[in-house]
Amino acid sequence: MSNRLRFTVVMLVIMGGLLVVPAFLSAADYTPPHQKPGPASDRIRFQSFNVDLAGERLKAGDMDMYFFSLKTAEAQRLRNEPGITTYQAPATSISLLLNPAPAPQGELNPFSIKEVRYALQYAVNRQFIAQEIYKGLAQPMTAHVGPFDYDYLTVYEQITQEPISFDPDLARQLVTEAMTKAGATLQDGKWQFGGKPIQLKFIIRVEDERRDVGDLIRAQLETLGFSVAPSYQSFAPAVLSVYGSDPQLFQWHLYTEGWGRGAAERYDFGTINSMAAPWLGNMPGWQEGGFWQYQNDKLDELGKRLFQGSFKDQAERDTIYRDMTRLALDESVRLWLATIVNSLPASDKVQGVTQDISSGPKSIWTLREANVPGKDTITVGNLWVWTERTTWNPIGGFGDVYSNDVWQNLHDPPTWRDPFTGIPIPFRATYEVTTAGPEGKLDVPSGAFRWDASANKFADVGPGVKATSKVVYDYSKFFQSKWHHGQPITMADVVYTIYQSFDLAYNEDKSRVERAIAFTSRPFLETIKGYRIVDDTHIEVYADYWHFVPDYIAEYATPSGVGMPWEVLAGMDKLVFQDRKAAYSDTASQRYSVPWISLVMDNDSRLLRRALIEMRDSNAALPNVFTVGGKTLVTPAQAKARYDATIQWIGQRGMAVISNGPYVLAKYDPPAQFAELEAYRDPGYPFKPGDWYKGSSAPVVIESVQPGQITPGSPAKVSVRLQGPGEVAVRYLLVDQAAGKAVASGVAAPQGQGQFQVELSAEDTNRLAAGPHQLFLVASSDKVSSLAERRIDLQPGATQPQPQPTVAAPTATPTPAKKSGGFSCAGPPLPRR
Repeated sequence: MSNRLRFTVVMLVIMGGLLVVPAFLSAADYTPPHQKPGPASDRIRFQSFNVDLAGERLKAGDMDMYFFSLKTAEAQRLRNEPGITTYQAPATSISLLLNPAPAPQGELNPFSIKEVRYALQYAVNRQFIAQEIYKGLAQPMTAHVGPFDYDYLTVYEQITQEPISFDPDLARQLVTEAMTKAGATLQDGKWQFGGKPIQLKFIIRVEDERRDVGDLIRAQLETLGFSVAPSYQSFAPAVLSVYGSDPQLFQWHLYTEGWGRGAAERYDFGTINSMAAPWLGNMPGWQEGGFWQYQNDKLDELGKRLFQGSFKDQAERDTIYRDMTRLALDESVRLWLATIVNSLPASDKVQGVTQDISSGPKSIWTLREANVPGKDTITVGNLWVWTERTTWNPIGGFGDVYSNDVWQNLHDPPTWRDPFTGIPIPFRATYEVTTAGPEGKLDVPSGAFRWDASANKFADVGPGVKATSKVVYDYSKFFQSKWHHGQPITMADVVYTIYQSFDLAYNEDKSRVERAIAFTSRPFLETIKGYRIVDDTHIEVYADYWHFVPDYIAEYATPSGVGMPWEVLAGMDKLVFQDRKAAYSDTASQRYSVPWISLVMDNDSRLLRRALIEMRDSNAALPNVFTVGGKTLVTPAQAKARYDATIQWIGQRGMAVISNGPYVLAKYDPPAQFAELEAYRDPGYPFKPGDWYKGSSAPVVIESVQPGQITPGSPAKVSVRLQGPGEVAVRYLLVDQAAGKAVASGVAAPQGQGQFQVELSAEDTNRLAAGPHQLFLVASSDKVSSLAERRIDLQPGATQPQPQPTVAAPTATPTPAKKSGGFSCAGPPLPRR
């Protein structure tokens, strides 16, 4: 090939279509409506509106905001509608879950064969899903992270070189080889085993485009020789069939999952564990006693190392992350399909909206500030307010987006994620981190304690105990105010959740009842070496955990979410473990034929009220729990006041949701699909309008790419111009398209003023003469957890390339660590939708 040969450079915008980059808004762009304690509006009403009618109901003024993503056609129609602002955020991802359980003797489950599961990766047309079904409002995914996730940088080279693409012929070949080896035969184009047809039960969701996605996959499965029995279901029955059953009962073989994303994330440890490692209870079997369990010791080992901070630096952490991603793809129990850019419409009169990089206006920040001038009430629409699987309890509930959309306005977490960087930050508690990590140790002082489940008391940790890190938490902003029922928030509320988490995990009787919760809690609890109450407002936590970003240490070690009063938690413990009249988890509820306790339901709240009356009348001050270091945290009189307040609250309201945030749950009507929140304006409440407003962030944008002339065998330079906040950077990857292998990679050299230069050596460009190559660019910033990605196709030709405009890509990341009811389940499964 001649040295004079030039190449045509075809620039492709990876995320195009309808994505709108929001204008940057700062705190200066918002004027709070008042300075009273509590939220901006006096009232929020949540109501159910059918997604197909949401646009018209919004235009009619029946609601102010809609929290379920519009279907693509409606999103397109409303883009330029006067009076409506459509916020776009990559708040949802969809996946295909496969049941890998072995079939009974004489039968065959194709998905118990790893090679068949992996073959389906080639049978899924992700580009069609993103471009045709979602009309460009989606981005294909092959792994649990994609171009919307900051950790896409970590696995970028790995994913880019992954050979997975839509190739039905290869899928058919791999399926045929694996099924034949397993003893199946293809008769009249359909697979049989032992002379009987193999039929796959496919649960397909119906509320959104997943119905079309499911039909697309079903058709492809049939071309592979499988008989498919589709079952079209909505949220509640689908979730019950899949996550509430033993996989080996085969109520399902495939399921179109959907996951809501609630907050930005910088360095993931929860999502990858939830979506790949069995130990955290979100893989088939769900770690429930008596169920068949999907097992993978290597994924569990790596996942726990990532979860527990068992790495010496970021490089080792990233290696663990890449190894887990590779194993998860190889196992292919969960096939990732796409990240969906949600279109969330609102009246343009709504003020105070914070646009989280991940969840857009659905973040914890928005409804605390949302207001419409001249109105005291905000009406928020959603597809559902309640479903048969919506369960309000902080131990084994809040697993769906519908309950979380309401709950996040009722309580204040100690920490949360910055809506732009994804780094943990103080929310209502502050903290100070001291660490000797990754390899050093700190002495745990005398007076530090842990709960001893066998002795049924808090015990001194004793001499010689060491820990990697120490975090001192200041709960002053909690303790200066009261719970919604008027009782003071105290250190006893913190201590009870510590007791509750340890006792559930290590008390043999309790752990047998709630096995899954106990099993998945232990990897966290075993890293906690001790607690020490410093004074009335401060508590120290000593943990064997390290992270190169200290704020992650603070988030990890948080001793209590202080989400509900101790007496509510104690009453539930009595119902679940002593009276055996309720259960925290859905699987325990089914196993013992008792209610899955939900504090918004009248019958469950009445059960709790009776339990509290019994505790009050027996003078249950729980001395073992509330005696710490020789000091009693709760007197009998204080315990009685707590019981009385909660008993009265339940009697008046018919529900037992009591918390500490800016709104109080005033009404909750499941049949009417309605909830009403009233402002909490206690004088001691520490926040007022303006305190939560974050606005929006300027995105990272690749403004231009100038490849210039590229001659095989000669050095070449590609100029890239970025726009974005903070310190920006560009990484590049040159891939041989035919081989699917990277031939060069690196970091573009900064040239100043947003300019960067990719420098390809003569050796790099010499490879281009062999055939088509692709140059991938990924831009990032230290101020936002979003990325911008571009691909440049290098093909033989003689045309000078022409730069094309680019579109910024916001990030999509998991919900931060959930600290509720005393359980520190950092990185739980994302809320289901």
